[in-house]
Amino acid sequence: MKDRPSGRKPLLVTVLVFPGVRLLDATGPIEVFSTANEFGGRYRVRTVSPDGADVVTSSGTGLRVDQAAAQVREVSDVVVVPGGPEWPAFVKDDALLDAVRALDARSRRTASVCTGAFLLAAAGLLDGRTATTHWRFADQLALRHPRVTVATDALFVRDGRMMTSAGVSSGIDLSLALVEEHLGAEAARATAKDMVVFMQRPGGQSQLSVRMHTPHARQEMLRRVLDTVAEDPSAPHTLAAMARRAGVSPRHMTRLFRDEMHTTPARYVERIRMEAAQAMLEGGDDPMATVARRTGFGSPESLRRAFARNLDITPGAYRARFRGADTADATGCEPVG
Repeated sequence: MKDRPSGRKPLLVTVLVFPGVRLLDATGPIEVFSTANEFGGRYRVRTVSPDGADVVTSSGTGLRVDQAAAQVREVSDVVVVPGGPEWPAFVKDDALLDAVRALDARSRRTASVCTGAFLLAAAGLLDGRTATTHWRFADQLALRHPRVTVATDALFVRDGRMMTSAGVSSGIDLSLALVEEHLGAEAARATAKDMVVFMQRPGGQSQLSVRMHTPHARQEMLRRVLDTVAEDPSAPHTLAAMARRAGVSPRHMTRLFRDEMHTTPARYVERIRMEAAQAMLEGGDDPMATVARRTGFGSPESLRRAFARNLDITPGAYRARFRGADTADATGCEPVG
């Protein structure tokens, strides 16, 4: 089979689903390929299950299934194998593993999302290859499957015709990479922008974000505040706003950050926003004003000052250095120092 399908015919994407599958593992890639059709793509997406029956996901939401895996006759350009919280039981399900093998045998590219890598490994499809999975389960993947080289900190890994991705949202990154492979960078960027996701995080970028690297907060209300900041860096995360969310005084919020996070609220928010801005600069061509707005810095000048403080470089120079291109800084400034 040829590795790259012709652009003159629809590209068939087959998503395997099963009872207990994680919803976003399956629907994230589906949404990427469906959205790409608005920007020049010709994807045809179908869902299959081992027995052809509709399934209920781990969140309790039902998913409609088009046919049974054994009924698939066409060669898929991409097969997506999601994961789910109960993956230790899934890897013992012979019918599910048979479905994985059958679909892979009729696919140009097979990709897993999150703990879907355990299904590929249990089916014998990752032996001798490099793969990744959610950082929480990477050690277990390596222990259970010594013939698999596990990349513990990658968003996604491409090894020949096999691709594996990390935690839930990285299935979107992997799918955007496939859209770029099939349709080109412009179509992939347009798809990402339409979905309002970062375009596009490289596969080698760390899956462990600032949020994951920070100390574990003992107070549940502080954990909620940290998650809120990480989920939407562009929101107005002032000290007063964070204190209101937690139901404490600003002074107490400052003390919590000092005692549990070993930093200040403002410093933590800036680190989260820096991470978001770096991701946008690494993978996209958005104007600096757009990057600043979407990452919470507000203006290109504020973005420039943050990069000077943290990286001793301007945003434009960071983009050019990371991507190996001569990209001008929208602020018109040269690298700091």
